[in-house]
Amino acid sequence: MISSLPPGFIMVLGALLVPFLPHIIRQVYMMILILISSYSLTLGFGIHSIINVMDYEFILFQSDALTLPFAIIFHIAAALNVIYGAHEKHWKQHVSIISYSGAAIAAIHAGDLLTLFVWWEATAFTSVFLILAGNSTRSYKSAIRYIIIQVISGMFLLAGAVILLLNDGNVLLTKFDINTLHGQLIFIAFGIKAAFPLLNGWLQDAYPEASEIGTVALSTFTTKLAIFCFAKCFAGTEILIAIGAIMTFYPIFFAVIENDLRRVLTYSLNNQLGFMIVAIGIGTELAINGAVAHAFAHILYKGLLFMGMGAVLYRAGTCKASELGGLYKYMPITAVCTIIGAISISAFPLFSGFVAKSLIMSALGKEGLVLVYFMLLFASAGVLHHSGIKIPFFAFFAHESGIKTKEAPKNMIVAMIIASALCIMIGIFPATFYQILPYEIIYEPYDFSHVVGQLQLLTFAAFAFICLWHFKIYPPELNSTVLNSDWIYRKMLPGVLLPLSKLINKANRKIFLTDIEVKILAKLSQHDGEYVKKDEVLKQVWGIKHSYSTHTLETHIYRLRKKLSAKFGDKLSIISKIGKKQIIKKFTFKNHFQ
Repeated sequence: MISSLPPGFIMVLGALLVPFLPHIIRQVYMMILILISSYSLTLGFGIHSIINVMDYEFILFQSDALTLPFAIIFHIAAALNVIYGAHEKHWKQHVSIISYSGAAIAAIHAGDLLTLFVWWEATAFTSVFLILAGNSTRSYKSAIRYIIIQVISGMFLLAGAVILLLNDGNVLLTKFDINTLHGQLIFIAFGIKAAFPLLNGWLQDAYPEASEIGTVALSTFTTKLAIFCFAKCFAGTEILIAIGAIMTFYPIFFAVIENDLRRVLTYSLNNQLGFMIVAIGIGTELAINGAVAHAFAHILYKGLLFMGMGAVLYRAGTCKASELGGLYKYMPITAVCTIIGAISISAFPLFSGFVAKSLIMSALGKEGLVLVYFMLLFASAGVLHHSGIKIPFFAFFAHESGIKTKEAPKNMIVAMIIASALCIMIGIFPATFYQILPYEIIYEPYDFSHVVGQLQLLTFAAFAFICLWHFKIYPPELNSTVLNSDWIYRKMLPGVLLPLSKLINKANRKIFLTDIEVKILAKLSQHDGEYVKKDEVLKQVWGIKHSYSTHTLETHIYRLRKKLSAKFGDKLSIISKIGKKQIIKKFTFKNHFQ
């Protein structure tokens, strides 16, 4: 029974019960759900679940060599997220995390585009609550923008699937030609979720506004699901090399000047995704192994860095570099774990980032892509600056902030220690790590040239930071707003459209009235500024004699005053139609009647 269910589905379904469980039982229950879902890892490769709908077969559950490493790390990350968020008493974030994790796991096991679409949208709708959990006006607005962009991504995916279905009669999730219309639509859908250049604004906009546990979960699944889909459907697509190279390059400059350390990490996330995209664009077995290895390691060390900053935010109440410093004395375990994450992302030998990134760099070298190689080399040095040094340095050491706090909650510490241990184990035992990659590999990352070359790069980058800091050239930590591509829809469009709409409304202050209202105003306008007898108005409008007692006129006058004066002020243009005749009357609504 369980073997026929899509992996992750049991987590999504089981999330419905989470609100009704006591806190401690809730944590155990969610870990059991993850354990049950992980049973799928033992079933082997192949198609395990199919349904027939309207003569079409939909593959709900398939597994292959590419799926396996993503399934392993997604389950590990889900467990770490549950542990890290165990201190949170309210059930809403727990429901969101477990269902979001399950939807992402189910998505990578989809065998067709329509099944993928269902889980694609599910990841969006379940994750948005983690942003709303930020409980601020900024987080609310970011959540709205986030869900709109994610839904747009799903619309592109669905459109591509429908066109493929009409043309080929199937929607199998396989390799697509980017020169076809359906291929282009699917490519854009994946690109939005992978935070391509000019499509990345949602990442920096939304992730830092989530709760301290929400950002950790968000960093794991959405973008890595896109990486999986690109590896599945567009491996060897050369344009990805150029796109990925740009992704590794430009976020460095934003990250250096950004003050919010969680936002620094989102730029770093963009940078690291670029390495994976480049490798997928190369498309060789070595390159795909590198992309998968990098995605696997990235989930751990980037999650660890977000955990560290989440713990700082939880205890210190801020993640701004200008307001932090000296926390190593009060949060030593958090500081050590954050440093391990920083060393890992910087690709120091004996840590996970080194054994993963070296595969990609070797693939570039074998293909003779010299320019891209040096771009990624520069990007690697930049990673050390903004994530390897800036994050731990400004958070824990740079200066004395005066903040006195205590160590992170025990559950946070446990999650960070586990993630730290995995980062070190992967770095020390790369051969074991390589065994789960899609293609068989004989590769030794710890040869003399790899180690010496990487140490030279890291030494140079560290020395450059020291010099910049010593001579006060390094950009200072300031409260500021860094404008990204999201500036277009967050600032420019509202800045243009809102004044324009006001101008149009001002120039076109019109209101459409009923026949009765027009007759009343026509009568009053004949005596602008003068008193008008009530019986005259009654007679002209309704044909009622003065002896007839009614409050109909008073009611209409009251409604007109309220409707017109509140919106248009004293002076307005009144437009109505009686039959085919249009009445336009300038009128000062100051009449009285008696």
